[in-house]
Amino acid sequence: MPSYQKVINGLTDLGMHKMQEHLDYYIKVVNSGEKSFSDALEELIEIEKANNQLRAVNACVKTANFPFLKTMDDFDFSFQPGINKKLLLEFASLGFIERTENILFVGSSGVGKTHLATAIGIECARNRFSTYFVSFENLMSQLKRALLENRLESRMKFFAKYKVLIIDEIGYMPIDADSANLFFQLIARRYEKHCTIITTNTPFSKWGEIFGSPTLANAVLDRLLHHSSVVSIKGPSYRLKEKRIFLESQSED
Repeated sequence: MPSYQKVINGLTDLGMHKMQEHLDYYIKVVNSGEKSFSDALEELIEIEKANNQLRAVNACVKTANFPFLKTMDDFDFSFQPGINKKLLLEFASLGFIERTENILFVGSSGVGKTHLATAIGIECARNRFSTYFVSFENLMSQLKRALLENRLESRMKFFAKYKVLIIDEIGYMPIDADSANLFFQLIARRYEKHCTIITTNTPFSKWGEIFGSPTLANAVLDRLLHHSSVVSIKGPSYRLKEKRIFLESQSED
C-alpha cells in the first residue's frame, strides 16, 4: 500500500479527520518549500486540537438541554433599555460561578428572561462548566415521579450535581405540598455549593402562593437570594417584538 494511503488510513483510524482534511494542502506547501515539515506538522496538530475543543464544547451545549441556542449577542438590549447591559455582559464573563452566586430574573411573560438565562448558560457550557436547563414544571414532574417510583435520591443527585442549573418559569401555577418540599430539598442541596439561575414571572412577595406556604417560600428564597444578583425586567414583550414592529409599520402606511 502506498505510504500516502497508509497515512490517510492511519489518520482515519485515529479519528483525526481535520488533519486528514488538510493533509493535501500541507504536503504541497512542504514540497514547495513554503513551510518546513515540522512547521506543517505543528499546524496540522493545532487544527486537530481546535476541532476537538469545538466538538467538546458543542457536546456540552447539546447535553445542557437548552430550549434554543441564543447568545447575548442575539439579544436586542435597545428593545429593553431598562436592562443593565453591563451587568449582563459581566454575567457572561462567568465570575458569578467563581463566587458561587445565583442569578434570578424577574419579569412578566415575554420580556426576555429565558433568552438571557439561556445565553448565560450557553456561555457556561462553552467554558466546560456542567450546565443543565429545565423548566420548573418539568423539574417538579420528574421529582414527583421519582418520589413515587422510589428513586428520588438518584434524581436529586442528578439535578444537584450541575455547576449551573437553570430553572425556567417559576410561578405559572401553584404546586402541591409534596412538590414544594421537593423543590426546597433541591435548593437546599445546591445552597452555597453550585450556582442556580432562576426565571420567574411572579414577584418574590407572592411566592407563598406558589408553594402554598409563606414559611417554605421564605426558606427557598433565603437560600436563593443569600448570594445572588436579581435582574428585574420591566418592559414590552420581547417575544412579540417582531409582531409589534410589523403592526407599527402597517399603521404608518
